[in-house]
Amino acid sequence: MTRTVVITGASAGVGRATAQLFGRRGDRVGLLARGQAGLDGAVADVERAGGRALAIITDVSDYEQVAAAARRVEDALGPIDVWINVAFTSVFAPFLEIKPEEFKRVTEVSYLGFVYGTHVALDLMLPRDHGTIVQVGSALSERSIPLQSAYCGAKHAINGFTSSVRTELVHSHSPIRITVVQMPAVNTPQFSWVLSRLPNHPQPVPPIYQPEVAARGVLYAADHPQRKQYWVGASTAGTIMANKFAAPLLDRYLARTGFRSQQTDQKVGPDRPHNLWEPADGADGHDYGAHGVFDGQAHSSSPELWASHHARTMTAVAGVAIVAGGITLAKLVARR
Repeated sequence: MTRTVVITGASAGVGRATAQLFGRRGDRVGLLARGQAGLDGAVADVERAGGRALAIITDVSDYEQVAAAARRVEDALGPIDVWINVAFTSVFAPFLEIKPEEFKRVTEVSYLGFVYGTHVALDLMLPRDHGTIVQVGSALSERSIPLQSAYCGAKHAINGFTSSVRTELVHSHSPIRITVVQMPAVNTPQFSWVLSRLPNHPQPVPPIYQPEVAARGVLYAADHPQRKQYWVGASTAGTIMANKFAAPLLDRYLARTGFRSQQTDQKVGPDRPHNLWEPADGADGHDYGAHGVFDGQAHSSSPELWASHHARTMTAVAGVAIVAGGITLAKLVARR
């Protein structure tokens, strides 16, 4: 059965790759973003894959724009079944080098954009008792790193906000589900268009995954929203678990390595274009697509993603392994 899906931040990166996957299913996809060139490319991707698409220029930091876009999607494509919040922006710089108005802008897009999208989606879904909301998060929502204080703060806020909304839905016995997909470093165009005050070109901290890997995680979460979180990539699982048990050690490690690991050896000028205030593809008409410039370093698959999709199987395997290990240990002790 085809569905009507809304994706914010659909013009590039994870949002763009996710839109294409829903298109392959023949779904009807509402594409929300600021840049016309990227939206045009996303429409072509969805329709080439076999779906229907409607592109709407939308700044998610403006609630009225998000609400108006949702109404247009429902008028053209039908009632919204799935809403996916992806849109974000960021600044790469030490905290004291980020201007207050820049920090505010990142928060309005990368956090309040999720709040507004969720609010609009629930307004439409609750009267129908039907729908799913997927928040595209990050390992950095659990473990912050240097040079990304605004982005990390927004991602942490999304976790707290989503958990609160989820408990309200449970309290009211609503069938609507809301889940979060925590992402690893992904090869998206953001590293070429983010506002950066670093001396060298920004890069994702390896290991890096292709946006299609992230998109498969989003698609699965939309189909199976009963779990509150999904993790994509070994680095996401490792980062979140390590932070639970060794946060002080991670503080010292990241203080030592976090500045260098987020930059390439390529120098960049302080006046390079960025998308904090205006879409990058709005100035030059260039469609950046889903991929960034790190294709040669990015992984196209993730065993951990499969494991998160087969939690019961992995639990059973782990149980068998524990029992087998216990039997082996008992035999060794008996021999001694």
